[in-house]
Amino acid sequence: MNVVRIFPLFLLAAVLSACAAKPARDAGPVASTTVPASDAAAPDVPAASEVSGTAPATADPAVDSTDSDADGVPDATEDDFAALYGTDGVSGGSSASYDPWEKMNRRVHRFNVVVDNAVARPLATAYTNVVPRFARTGVSNFFSNLRSPVTVVNQLLQGRPDDAWDTLGRFLMNSTLGIGGLFDPASKAMVANRKEDFGQTLGAWGWRRSRYVELPFFGPRTVRDVFGLAGDIPLSPIRQVEEDKVRIGLQGLQLVDARSQLLAADDIRSSAVDEYALVRDAWLQRRTYQIENDLRGKHARGNDDLDSPIPVDAMPMPDWGN
Repeated sequence: MNVVRIFPLFLLAAVLSACAAKPARDAGPVASTTVPASDAAAPDVPAASEVSGTAPATADPAVDSTDSDADGVPDATEDDFAALYGTDGVSGGSSASYDPWEKMNRRVHRFNVVVDNAVARPLATAYTNVVPRFARTGVSNFFSNLRSPVTVVNQLLQGRPDDAWDTLGRFLMNSTLGIGGLFDPASKAMVANRKEDFGQTLGAWGWRRSRYVELPFFGPRTVRDVFGLAGDIPLSPIRQVEEDKVRIGLQGLQLVDARSQLLAADDIRSSAVDEYALVRDAWLQRRTYQIENDLRGKHARGNDDLDSPIPVDAMPMPDWGN
């Protein structure tokens, strides 16, 4: 694999490091749970007063969910908040993000923002200006469909065979009737579009809380999710493409498509008092929300569109086996 050839695509991968989080209304609060053995030796979680900046998405599970409209959270999210963090005592705790590596993470975040502003955002803007909406929708559908095998395996690992069966049916329907996934007849047939990855599976298995880390190009993660990458990469259909030019071309298009879908969040980021804290807190809350949904079996509610910021199969990593 020619490193010079894949480096520009690594630059594209920084896209979501600066804007990984959706607005606050898409995220649930961070749950404070028992730290697994692998993280037990880490420094204590910083107190809320030590966390720099504020993020609109940050919420304290101890706050009564009925006092809600002050932060502008829609009623539907308030219902999810009450269901996940209500009076049952499952997820109470501190609102502080678990970020003992904050100084290092902030340096990496600044690097990712520079790359995003210089490369990824201009490419995504040009993509949306040149490519018609219906074509962009087809591209998004195609890559979403390719994630189904990863979701099926992780749903089985989480002990959810019914959900895995639905996802498999969705994949087959979109791959055939949807012409390779360019169209989405499964959604019209009311088949839920769920997304799972091995990081969520590790969370469902008990690794509920893990320290935050921002990686160059990969963007926001937790230590748990870094280990999760190793479980998801071998399952990716894109990673199975042997022709380098085809595979890297698909990965580059996937990264541009992912960044274009986040252009609407740029204004929120730019107006934040502390943009790093906004990204970090919203990322951690989204991941907690996903894992809590896995544990509570709330998948019949509808589609789960809370994806990871950088699709694992979009990274143009060399195949060390060749």
